Amino acid sequence: MAESVGTNWAGNYAYRASGVVHPASVEAVQRAVRDAAASGGRVRALGTRHCFNDIADTSGDLIAMTALPPRYELDEAERTVTVSGGTRYGDVAEQLDASGWSLPNLASLPHISVAGAIATATHGSGDRNQNLAAVVRAIEFVDGTGELRVLRRGDEDFAGAVVGLGALGLVTAVTLDVVPTFEVAQTVYDGLDWPTVLENLDAITSASYSVSMFTGWVGGVQQVWLKRAVRDDAPEAPETFFGSARATEKRHPLPGVDATACTDQFGVAGPWYDRLPHFKLAFTPSNGEEIQSEYLVPRERAVEALRALLPLAERIAPVLQVTELRTVAADDLWLSSTYERDVLGIHFTWKRDQAGVEAVLPLIEDALLPLGARPHWGKLFLDVNGVVPSQYPRFDDFRALVAKYDPQGVFRNAYLDRLLG
Repeated sequence: MAESVGTNWAGNYAYRASGVVHPASVEAVQRAVRDAAASGGRVRALGTRHCFNDIADTSGDLIAMTALPPRYELDEAERTVTVSGGTRYGDVAEQLDASGWSLPNLASLPHISVAGAIATATHGSGDRNQNLAAVVRAIEFVDGTGELRVLRRGDEDFAGAVVGLGALGLVTAVTLDVVPTFEVAQTVYDGLDWPTVLENLDAITSASYSVSMFTGWVGGVQQVWLKRAVRDDAPEAPETFFGSARATEKRHPLPGVDATACTDQFGVAGPWYDRLPHFKLAFTPSNGEEIQSEYLVPRERAVEALRALLPLAERIAPVLQVTELRTVAADDLWLSSTYERDVLGIHFTWKRDQAGVEAVLPLIEDALLPLGARPHWGKLFLDVNGVVPSQYPRFDDFRALVAKYDPQGVFRNAYLDRLLG
């Protein structure tokens, strides 16, 4: 029997689905899809509820992929790990590290599910680091007919299916590339003015394995977080960074917020999985009640994008908690926000003021979409003129892929209807 649904993690979106079903096996997922297809109904996958729009909603039942039995299969010879789609990254990471392996990067929160992050092209940071979906070696999913499918890197449909928006099926397992484990040391610096950032953006973002800048837009960048891979050829974190001093107290990205939940700083080396995210797995993620948006702009237009937003600072600030600036490397996945181009991610963590945020988003999108910005699929965006599909050269091919794997529209919802037509 389906249980009541409730809201997403942040509380800004109330699901309209009829209920949540908790399958105990992949076979139960297949039955749920076949039943929906036979009755003309609809279903969608539900993970850790860390989306801020209606991408994961449905008029039918949500299938809780976190309910499937845990799966963890490490293949050291192939340098891969296969996990259940609903597994949290933080749980995978701890098991990998115990065996001497790691993932190349993690997002700012380790609490998100593997399948959900991949489906929306969620990412971490670093000039040379691709988004999380780029390390997928194989993906197993139940398609719209209830058939269990497996696509592997190199297969004809693979690059279109990985960042799939939940439109092709319910992802039951994912195989990921792994690398030998490594340590990371995190150092935080206080404050850079905008002229320094704009004149030195490439040097700033390339200064470490992973770099994040946090700003409220008014008055410059308040914090810079350098995450240094501790390796023989990795330079030590400098005493000052473009004139900014090291923080002498542990920092939270939000000024004045207790930093206990944040990963360790002060240049102290520790496991990759306990430094690459901003927040520890054992704590409530981020700040809780919030809304998030993100726009990923071509790297060659990054400074232009920042200059376009600075005149909006006074409009953005009243509804903003913080903006994070990060870079991500290109990949070949059709619906990835980094498809065939390096990007600067401009991320907005908003106050939970839906009307206030939706009032300022058109200003931001008017500034960024003409520059080729691609919104994060799982975060709040408006795209009132429907230009986002045109930012993806393989979008029509993706439409055809959806029709192939979900011919009856079992996984369609209001979000996909708007996007796909």
